Amino acid sequence: MPPQRSTGTDPEAERPRYAGQYLLEAELGSGGMGIVHLARSASGLRLAVKVVHAGFAQDPEFRGRFRQEIAAARRVSGAFTAPVVDADPEAEHPWMATLFIPGPTLAEHVKRNGAMPPARLRHLMAGLAEALRDIHRAGVVHRDLKPSNVLLADDGPKVIDFGISRPSDSELRTETGKLIGTPPFMAPEQFRRPREVGPAADVFALGSVIVHAATGSGPFDSDSPYLVAYQVVHDEPDLTGVPEDLVDLVARCLAKEPEDRPTPDELMTALRSVSASYDTQAFIPEQRTRNVESVRSGQREAAPGPKGGRPRQDVPPEPESKKASRTQRWRLPAAISTVAVLAAAIGALAFLGDSDTPAPEKHDGKQTKSGFQPWDINLSAPGARADGLPQCTYGSRTLYCVRPGVLAAAIDPTDGKVLWSRSDTGGASTYSTPAPVLSGGLLQVVSRNGKRLTALDPATGSTRWSRDIARYEGRVAHVGDVVLLTGRDSEVIALDAPTGKEKWRHAIPGLNLPQFLSYGDGVAYVVTANPGETRVAAVDPETGAMIWQRYMDGVLSLVGAHDGTLWFTSTTIDQYTDSVVRYDVANRKTHRIALRVPQPQAQVVVQGNAVYLLGGDGSLVAVDTKTSDQLWRAETSVSRASAPVVAGQRLYFTGVDGRLLSVDTARGTLLGQTKARLGNDRGSRVSTIPAPLPANGKVYSTAPDGSLFAVDTRDPSAW
Repeated sequence: MPPQRSTGTDPEAERPRYAGQYLLEAELGSGGMGIVHLARSASGLRLAVKVVHAGFAQDPEFRGRFRQEIAAARRVSGAFTAPVVDADPEAEHPWMATLFIPGPTLAEHVKRNGAMPPARLRHLMAGLAEALRDIHRAGVVHRDLKPSNVLLADDGPKVIDFGISRPSDSELRTETGKLIGTPPFMAPEQFRRPREVGPAADVFALGSVIVHAATGSGPFDSDSPYLVAYQVVHDEPDLTGVPEDLVDLVARCLAKEPEDRPTPDELMTALRSVSASYDTQAFIPEQRTRNVESVRSGQREAAPGPKGGRPRQDVPPEPESKKASRTQRWRLPAAISTVAVLAAAIGALAFLGDSDTPAPEKHDGKQTKSGFQPWDINLSAPGARADGLPQCTYGSRTLYCVRPGVLAAAIDPTDGKVLWSRSDTGGASTYSTPAPVLSGGLLQVVSRNGKRLTALDPATGSTRWSRDIARYEGRVAHVGDVVLLTGRDSEVIALDAPTGKEKWRHAIPGLNLPQFLSYGDGVAYVVTANPGETRVAAVDPETGAMIWQRYMDGVLSLVGAHDGTLWFTSTTIDQYTDSVVRYDVANRKTHRIALRVPQPQAQVVVQGNAVYLLGGDGSLVAVDTKTSDQLWRAETSVSRASAPVVAGQRLYFTGVDGRLLSVDTARGTLLGQTKARLGNDRGSRVSTIPAPLPANGKVYSTAPDGSLFAVDTRDPSAW
């Protein structure tokens, strides 16, 4: 039901009933800066909507800070946080909507149930270490990690509330004398040197959070925030009650100097050796003979009765029948908790500054048994500034790549030598450069500003033909030796890829602004999804004639096609992939295979009858679409990775930190991974990364540091 309006002279006497288009149904919690409401989107998604108090909304400096909170939350949306759905910092009552996470905060859990048992405590510590690793890789320091900012979701802890975080490209600066945070969970440098706060401050807070979860109180306790601040800076932490096998690790997190604290990756490594019964390995394969749901329910801690604190009243309890059937969801905060400390003001903002990692240089790795020497290069054009990530394709024993600032380059795949390179003079742009395409015997590339298609001689890089494509706004597809361009009026123009000459021009009946897809079978596919139904059309690229069209149940995405069979994924209204659909074109038979656990934001690759789905949360699933078996499931811990690719018996994908990973397609086990390649400038922080490119016994990948590198596929364990 909608929240009741307040009465009286309180600044919130007239609370808004709507935030943008979202009806505010119930109050979830409140804090010093605003109120969090439960709401629903037009499609039925449950949202948590944070609405700023009216008093703060009148402060232009606070609005600037709220913009930073939105920017930080958007930047780190992933497996360990809550994705931002919508926001309006300029509204009369500024607000931000994120997906709702139906779970208690750690503070509520400890108040209600007491200290966590050791096994769950270690799981919490590993989950928070993973979360901080993900947040820091996105270029953000949280600065206010505390029990009320940790949600205990079914699939692990979620870090929320980025109200005093700062993304690396923020223009706001720390103000002298104004410290914001929560004293028992602030690092010493937040009091002594607030302008120098970095990722290590979050590790200190993690240590304090673990002490709270283990004992019910923090390592520094006093009724006075001033005394707590003194203790944090000068006194040793009280670790009484922390499990013995975690004491040393927690003490390292609480070191007074930032450089003495472990990194999140080091924490995860150390936790692996804490107990033989607890494992934080990156991959935990789940074979087809195991019952996924029973395994998970067996591991889940039973909810004990209340201890001390009263049960939560802000959200009605969920019926047991719904708990049993509920699939995992992206979660979101139940309350706002940014607290002003020592001097309440707009506050000190922090960010993950430039890394000390040196810029990559070309180097030779250890020669493999096959005689191949791994290599990496920083691709750039003579006299041109190149930024962004290289995108590559392979053909004729040559690697062809593009990059903002580089129109195209040919690279010897054996040693990384640049054979030829062309600068892109299209000017600065935010346009995302697509990978080049080999079509009609030529290398087809789109310039940086997205306004010109150029066909190059693969041997020399010289221009064969070029065409202005600005009016097609990126609606360009290559199908065999034909280039298809779709205009705003839905008229399609087909070009001969070898010559650039027009083959035909007309609208295709029934297809509005068609976006063509190709999977190497010589057919142009158009998929149009509507609520509850998807239209699939097959078009002959040589003539523009409709070959066939079908209407299929569900919201489907085409993910593969070969030998007269199409593969789709089916997506729920909350963007979870819940099944794989196999369609036989000749006999019009549809076969649907439901996933045991829906995959969030899944990216998919098809090989033969097998479909591999890599979720945005790092989960990896293999499905046999002929037998309807789920072959295996693994948890990779690599969120927001590239699309997966398959070559032979190996599956490859790249993390946003630049790690290339190899997985055995038969068992789902991790075979090897390369080092991270994050780089040392702002351009090195990316939200998406190109898929790796396996070819001829090697795999080529790009990384956020701008490098292009190659490794031998024969022995991933040696990477």
